[in-house]
Amino acid sequence: MSTTSGNAESSHTVGVHAGERLDLYVASQCNLSRTQAATLIANGNVQVNGTHEKASYRTLSRDVVHVVIPPPPGREVLPESLPLRIAYEDDDLLVVDKAAGMVVHPAPGNWSGTLVNALVGRGNPLAAGGGEERPGLVHRLDKETSGLLVVAKTEFAHRTLSAALAARTIRRRYAALCWGHLKEERIGVDAPLARDPKDRQRMAIVSTGKKARTTFVRVARFDSVDLVRAHLHTGRTHQIRVHLSSIGHPVVGDDTYGGGGGRRLASLPPRRHFLHAAWLLLPHPVTGKIIELRSPLPDDLRASLVAVARLPELNDHPDPLDALGFFHVDPDDP
Repeated sequence: MSTTSGNAESSHTVGVHAGERLDLYVASQCNLSRTQAATLIANGNVQVNGTHEKASYRTLSRDVVHVVIPPPPGREVLPESLPLRIAYEDDDLLVVDKAAGMVVHPAPGNWSGTLVNALVGRGNPLAAGGGEERPGLVHRLDKETSGLLVVAKTEFAHRTLSAALAARTIRRRYAALCWGHLKEERIGVDAPLARDPKDRQRMAIVSTGKKARTTFVRVARFDSVDLVRAHLHTGRTHQIRVHLSSIGHPVVGDDTYGGGGGRRLASLPPRRHFLHAAWLLLPHPVTGKIIELRSPLPDDLRASLVAVARLPELNDHPDPLDALGFFHVDPDDP
């Protein structure tokens, strides 16, 4: 039962979940906490076979559960003067080269200091299609992931770019260091993702989750790590990090998914993981012309790569990723 914000509705037949408490069932199917699910039930937003039941109701195999998730209360996004590196900009869109440590959009606990606050602070128009607290956003990056992120200025650009993202005509390539060595030069991971039932702050591979697919291509092999190019076919939360962890090669520095050990060996600062949105190819929403953008490794990731590669000469190259062949166009690339 997948939902989106803003009066989202979904119906689902219980089936194999028979015997489960209603609040737990709604939480698992809608990617909510148990408290959030219980609140929806108490407020009359959940019906079982057309009637309202208590949170403790035990589901039956042929029950049809209908859930309505009301839109979250809006909150004004305050403009802030924050430094941003703009990789590309015209009248229809802009591409930000986001720094690690910056949250993309306001949310509980992060109502200020976000990328969206900075975008609003620039005073330029932004598409409303992303939502009140996500104006212009076409996709997102994790807080500690750096690199290229697409923002739409007009409603037409937002619709067109969102459709291009869904159709995979926007190509996003991430540079990642992962612990250990891939068994093959190219590995595909196709595994659905959802909130971890045991820890709502994490994502996990869950059979009832949303489809998620990533292709990993080894760019270079070093003593204890591989440098990989990650190709996103879908854009789920923490997708690259969870998929690499699932095959036994977590992202270097990723404390959440098992890659946090050896941080000193990798010369990474606290909380930073080695994941960078380095390469972006997208059709312009108006002209259709392909825009290609590259983001050089930030200084902290450059230092980490030089340390694990034991190749000090990489410091002399404008972009170590380019020196290692990261941007090589492979005819087998998706």
